[in-house]
Amino acid sequence: MRRALRLYPLAAVAAATMAACGGSDSTAALTTSGVVTGSYFEHAKVCIDANNNGKCESTETSTYTDKNGAFTLTGQGAITAEIGSDAFRNDDTGGHAAVTRPLVFRAPASANGVISAITTELVALMESNGGDLTAAEARLAARIGVTADKLLADHNKEADKAIKATLQAEIDQTIDLIADSVAGGGDIAHALRDGVAKRVALDNIKTVVVIYAENRGFDNLYGLFPGANGIPGVNPASTGTVEPQKDFDGSVLPVLPPTWGGLTAAGQAVQLPQASTANWANKPFQIDTPLASGGVNGSGVEISQSVTTRDLVHRFYNNQMQINGGKNDKYAAFSDAGGLSMGYYDGSQMQMWQLAKQYVLADNFYMGAFGGSFLNHQYLICACAPQYPNADAATSPAKASISAIDVDANGNFVRLTPGTGNPASVLSGKAVYQNDSTLTPKDASGMFYAVNTMQPDYQPSGNKPAATDATGLYADPTKATTLPPQTQATIGDLLNARGVSWAWYAGAWAKATQDPTAIYNNTVPNFQAHHQPFNYYANFDPVTQAANRSAHLKDFDSQFLQDAAAGNLPAVTFYKPQGNLNQHPGYASVADGDKHIASVIAQLQQSPQWKNMLILVTYDENGGFYDHAQVPTGDRWGPGTRIPAILVSPYAKKGFIDHTQYDTASALRFITRRFVLPTLPGLQQRDTALLANKGKAMGDLTNALDFTAMPH
Repeated sequence: MRRALRLYPLAAVAAATMAACGGSDSTAALTTSGVVTGSYFEHAKVCIDANNNGKCESTETSTYTDKNGAFTLTGQGAITAEIGSDAFRNDDTGGHAAVTRPLVFRAPASANGVISAITTELVALMESNGGDLTAAEARLAARIGVTADKLLADHNKEADKAIKATLQAEIDQTIDLIADSVAGGGDIAHALRDGVAKRVALDNIKTVVVIYAENRGFDNLYGLFPGANGIPGVNPASTGTVEPQKDFDGSVLPVLPPTWGGLTAAGQAVQLPQASTANWANKPFQIDTPLASGGVNGSGVEISQSVTTRDLVHRFYNNQMQINGGKNDKYAAFSDAGGLSMGYYDGSQMQMWQLAKQYVLADNFYMGAFGGSFLNHQYLICACAPQYPNADAATSPAKASISAIDVDANGNFVRLTPGTGNPASVLSGKAVYQNDSTLTPKDASGMFYAVNTMQPDYQPSGNKPAATDATGLYADPTKATTLPPQTQATIGDLLNARGVSWAWYAGAWAKATQDPTAIYNNTVPNFQAHHQPFNYYANFDPVTQAANRSAHLKDFDSQFLQDAAAGNLPAVTFYKPQGNLNQHPGYASVADGDKHIASVIAQLQQSPQWKNMLILVTYDENGGFYDHAQVPTGDRWGPGTRIPAILVSPYAKKGFIDHTQYDTASALRFITRRFVLPTLPGLQQRDTALLANKGKAMGDLTNALDFTAMPH
């Protein structure tokens, strides 16, 4: 208690009550006063935890906190606070929110003036280190980057905004850990010790690398992977079923529709015309069936992984229509590529398959947002959808870009409005829509959102500069597809505020910046401007934010491998391969991207940073390919169809198939927790929606890691 009396004003007040007026009555009862914070918890049950078991028992002295989270107890000792659904969380701006998930906070007897998620974390560390509070403080303070005294103070009164934000982030993340531990039942103290130990162990990861490939569903590449939830009826380990594909009217299709326009992309040495794709059985099929086995669907044509197939529709509303409420039975109906949507590969030929066998393959990982590359790249960095205010204004160039959709009585999306000439059956032609464009209709708040591909306002962009732009650095704002600069918070903003290094390396970034003909040129490098999500944000304006731009938007070709070899990669590193190497159907083959990404990983494994590195290889979206796994019901933006994800690290579990539910933003969850960042609003929104729909919150990738032994 001496230490607490010295450190805290509240505890000092309590000390004054330990004697009668004038300090002469030695028989006065000893009391403990303090505050339960994180912000302030009202009506939390607080007790002297005499047996130090993390519970308030009937024989122990207890009371309830007031609206300021304050309490006074007769006696001294360790403190436990039980915070139930009858409690409230009050903040310094007047917020008064009911607690929805029960919590238990603890504080040691020697530091019990402030009880919070942080003091609970300290108790867990003490229980693992023999009861040494000083050592626990030092360990936690070093991890989150504050001085030890800040851990035991009321963070609401912290004057330094950066320190306050860091403490609040740690509190919020630890509250999630505590809530999960309480909800799990059993020995809560043990669960907390384990959870805290895992969080401390995250310090072993000092470099996070996210490699973002293109347009492949899980079944499309890893449906045959042994032990994974792959293609039903083909992979014995599958836990699902294949629902027969349905027509527009919901009737079962007798056969798959033809692959409209032919199965292979223009210019390929191997061709499979549309007529040869008719009357294929209504089920998934192997695209790369060897010629010795009759070729694809007995066509006599072998489509190897080095052959580029045609592209498939992969758009925001189409993806929802294909998922069809979780049935996954309208991929063929709402595809502009017909039957090709049901194709998959024998991925065992891929180099990345071998890495998945060696490290971790996540087989329950979903694309963060419905639809295409543009929106999922945005979701990767902000867990949000881009905004386009006043898109319906008479002077707005994007006025005609508002999609036409049908909704139910509650305003929920049902389908894109069919257009003139829409066929009665997909067997006679692909679907026609009244207007499937880039923007959502106006929502209740009056906002429009960009959900299909739009172009950045800054070069390199798919839209050229206006004739009046003397700098040549901006896209023509009068073009309907030029998105106004975005101002929502991104993971980059949070990392900057925390002082954590980061960068997005893009293949052919320097070339595309200097030579616009490298953009969308359908050859090499085929730079895709909408694959650089940070280039849409006002914080990277090429004139007013030139320094920030050059510090964080980097070129792969001239910098990435050199930085890796020198051990100079930023703590958080994103890498986007250029178009011809990203595996996108229509302009890239499976084989080229597989070889490239495996080569990059091999070079990362030679980096001085490898011993403390985590590499996540995943895909922006499914590319319009079918996947059988039922998609969890989340929020307005997603999640969408399941996609592949491979984790490579000295700390990755070896030869492990991770069934934990993840989505694209699980990368953000890991980064947020590893570097103690505030939680982006979209992450909380997603988990709240999943839980409300009787699902599970998205994981943060830690289940794929094992810190029990140091890597060799």
